[in-house]
This record gives sequence, C-alpha cells and structure tokens, in this order.
Amino acid sequence: MLKTEVCEILQIEYPIILAGMAGGPTTPELVAAVSNAGGLGTLGGAYLKPDELRNAIISIRQMTDKPFAVNLFSTDLTESSEGYLKVQEILNDFRRELGIPLSMEKPTVENLFNDQFQVLLDEEVPIISTAFGLLPLDKMNMAKKSGMKVIAMATTVQEGLMAQQQGVDIVVAQGSDAGGHRGTFDVEKYPNGANIGTFSLIPQMKQNLQIPVIAAGGVMNGQGLAASLMLGAKGVQMGTRFLTSIESGAHQTYQKALLNSTEDQIVLTKSFSGRPAKGIQNKFIHDFENSGKNPLSFPSQNSLTRDIRKAAASQENPEYMSLWAGQGIRLLKDGLSAKEIIEEILGEAVSAIKELSNSLK
Repeated sequence: MLKTEVCEILQIEYPIILAGMAGGPTTPELVAAVSNAGGLGTLGGAYLKPDELRNAIISIRQMTDKPFAVNLFSTDLTESSEGYLKVQEILNDFRRELGIPLSMEKPTVENLFNDQFQVLLDEEVPIISTAFGLLPLDKMNMAKKSGMKVIAMATTVQEGLMAQQQGVDIVVAQGSDAGGHRGTFDVEKYPNGANIGTFSLIPQMKQNLQIPVIAAGGVMNGQGLAASLMLGAKGVQMGTRFLTSIESGAHQTYQKALLNSTEDQIVLTKSFSGRPAKGIQNKFIHDFENSGKNPLSFPSQNSLTRDIRKAAASQENPEYMSLWAGQGIRLLKDGLSAKEIIEEILGEAVSAIKELSNSLK
C-alpha cells in the first residue's frame, strides 16, 4: 500500500515522515509511535543538551525497533547581541504582564551541534535530518561512513541541488505553507525565508533533482499525500498534523489554540526567535511587531524570549507562547493516536487515488 523508493531507502513501511519539531512536541513516545505505525518518527533534537539527546534516543529504542531519525540545526549559531537592550525593553513589558522578573541581560547562545552529532554517531542513529543548512563535509563523510542516511530540508530548487551535490539521500521540499521554522539556508538573502508554495515547489524539485523528494508544508490528510505523490513527491513530511496527537508533547494550551484557530490566523514572524517562522497570531507577535524594535538574529532572540515563553506555558497563557502551526490548521483533529492518524491518512490517500482513477474512465 503506497510504497515508494523512500520506503526502501529508509526501511519503513509507508512514505510518511514525522517532522522533527524541536522544543518538545516530538516526544520519544510520539517518535516511537510513528515508527511503530510504519512511518518514520523524527526526534526534534536541536535544543537538547547531549545527555538529554542521548537519553531520548535510548527511550525511543526502548519503545521501537523500527528506524527513526533525529533532526538537528546545521547553521551558524553565533551570538548576536547588538541592540539587545532595546529588545529587552519591550520584552520587559511582556514580563510585567506575566509577573516574572525583568531582565536587561545579554543573550547567551550555546552551540551544541558538534556534541549532538557525536551522540548520533555513538548511538548509531540510522537517519539524520538537517534544518537551516547541510551537514559540513566532514560530518557528511562521517555520517556516510557510519551507514547513516541523510535527509535535508530545502525551500528552493537551488537548495535541493546543493543538498544533492553534498550527498544527501532525500530532500524535503518545504513549502511556505509549513508551520514553524522552515529550512531556508540563507536568511540574509531571503529575510523572510524563501516563500514558495508547497505544490509549486514539489514538481520543480522533481524536475531538477535525481534523488527522491518529500513534500512538506500544509499536508494534513490523505488527499494531500495523494496530491503530493501525483506531483512527483515520493512521500510527505507532516508536523502540524501530529501536534494534537495523543503522544504529542505540545502543551495543552498550545493544542487548544491549534484546534480553535483558522488558516487566516497564521502569520509569519521573527519576533520569538529572530528567524522567520509561521504560527498563530497572538499578543506577543502583535505588540512586538508594532513596537518599532527589530528582533535580534537567531538564536539570540530565541534566547531572550525563552523565559517569557516558559512562563506563559506555565500560566496557560497562549498570548505569549510561540504557537507554531502550518496553514492547513482547520484539518486538525483531536484525540487520535499517531497510529490512528497514519491509518486515516493512508485510507484517505488510497480512496482519493481510486476516486481519481474512476473519474478518468
């Protein structure tokens, strides 16, 4: 049922990949559940300290013997503090609203990539996926030597070609419909990310690349999977759809906001992290963007806003949380397990393909 060459490369049953959403949504339970259901579970490991990452990988392995992936940020994570005092001024207004300590401290950034990558090698993780860029050549050689498969997020055909040249096994064509941070390599060239729609990007990627392409961005159901396959993709990567699954680590307040929001409430913002990301409009985004102050670059802005996001979550206040989501948000369902979601998607896709076939007779 719906097997493609991606299934063979990754040794999975169905061409459905869980997006590696960093920050907590992709719990070991969710990763294992997706893999056990025949897809590819992906742990969002970018914010995890090496010991945390290792423990999460061990937990996943205790729950599944199927392949899984770990996603890391492969980009320059140097600190940028110019103008931080002005940013802290507006952030202190938010801290007052939440009743937490004010701060005028400089951002602190910890680059964990090398240590994180070593954990993946040590633990013999079968698949690594990268966001914001490609593995450095030495790391790519190490990954290949270890037998690891490599997936890269790309938001333009040129990025896809760069990934192919580097030796990546599979490219995820990440359209502008996608939620959260997309994988644009150069945000100086594309300050708001490369905003090419998913169903415009897939066929152009397919036409220009020799390696398999996975569709991502706004794909929420089996009809989206079927459409992606028809456009030349060999599978789909889905993030938002799994945020309200039983195994999701997304905060309950976040999940409630997702289920009560619509596609026209999804906005592109740099306010939380300094890097363009799509999520539900709220007071934090509105007030910061109307303050006249520019956010610091990623990940320094992300460091400054961490205490606000954490406090908002603990107070169940969605107005100051980063509520990342894609544009297919109306198609979300509540109370389903990852297994049930995958089964539903597969059933819908088969029905959609049959319906199309019958209509053409």
